[in-house]
Amino acid sequence: MRVKFWYRLWRRLCRIYFGMFHFGRVYNRHYVPQDGPLLLVSNHQSFYDPMLVGYGLSREVDYMARDTLFRNPHFARFIRSFNAFPVKRGESDLAAMRETLRRLKEGRAVLLFPEGTRTLDGRISEFKTGVALLAKKANCPIVPVVVEGAFDAWPRSSKRPKIFKRTLVTFGQPFMPEDVKRCPPEEFVKIVHTRMLEMQEELRRKRGLEPYNYATPVLKEGAAE
Repeated sequence: MRVKFWYRLWRRLCRIYFGMFHFGRVYNRHYVPQDGPLLLVSNHQSFYDPMLVGYGLSREVDYMARDTLFRNPHFARFIRSFNAFPVKRGESDLAAMRETLRRLKEGRAVLLFPEGTRTLDGRISEFKTGVALLAKKANCPIVPVVVEGAFDAWPRSSKRPKIFKRTLVTFGQPFMPEDVKRCPPEEFVKIVHTRMLEMQEELRRKRGLEPYNYATPVLKEGAAE
């Protein structure tokens, strides 16, 4: 599928920006199929995440984004030009699910953040329940993605990014449709979550940091930091 000029231009600018100001590195991009329907499942550390996941790939990515980002018509037009479409946060959004499946049928790659919101402490939260159903209906390869360092570069508590904070992205081996069919959807989502925790630990060590401690509960929205 041909990548449109506007998307290619911004992808190149992102590569320059993250390379210069965040020492960006991308690992295992060879795990991502170059064509055909694809579901990318990523953790959510920062506003940077869609750019970090997309700039390392040669194919276009469609982005599921929270509906509040579309309230400003000018900004909505801008992010739609990068294939973003809205999803209602905190509830099961059947319209967003149908739109995702429609795009997958067209052979597109769709990125979603199953935690539903940006992390409060850098750790990966449990996934929303709707992800299990979507994974079952997608009937396509599902690639886990982990972003690391974006929480330090642009945490949700900061209004602007902090430069020279290192960012890393890694892609995992794809789960194929037969892998999803082999176990109940909820169990499959747990497997994906566990895989992503392992990927995060590997990236933390690449940054010279200790893995996150998951012995204590992961902070959720509304909780004290």
